[in-house]
Amino acid sequence: MKTRAMYISRRAILRACALSAVLPLRAAEDADVAIVVRPDVPVDNLTFAELRRLMLGDRQFWSSSLRVTLLVRAPGARERDVVLKTIYQMSEAQFRQYWIAKVFRAEAASGPRIVYSNEMAAELAAAIPGAVAFVDAGRIPGGLKVLKINGLLPREPGYPLH
Repeated sequence: MKTRAMYISRRAILRACALSAVLPLRAAEDADVAIVVRPDVPVDNLTFAELRRLMLGDRQFWSSSLRVTLLVRAPGARERDVVLKTIYQMSEAQFRQYWIAKVFRAEAASGPRIVYSNEMAAELAAAIPGAVAFVDAGRIPGGLKVLKINGLLPREPGYPLH
């Protein structure tokens, strides 16, 4: 026969398990997204407007000889959701249609390259001259430069990508 104390303790355990499953997700949702490039990219800081032009493919070169290569996480990644919401201000469908039209009109040679993990984004950003990638600010790999946005780095108050 179950006592009331057993019922309450089982309920408390289930509630604690449910909270422990939710809390790490909230922490991850609150994490900033960092913009990373190779150290030889001649930019340290972008305004948010410059970042938006870069991501929209309106700015295709860092300098006269260094082409921008956009690396964007695959659909479903939190970093992609942050980029679509804050920078592109588009839904997934609008984003796809935007790049299809831009390439069709020959305004860009191709759309962003899709990467499937923070590690892949970092590897390609390090390997491709001029590449720009978005990674979880808590997992920034060594050897890459983090760009400031409006003079702010990830985790600083007012940083726009979170």
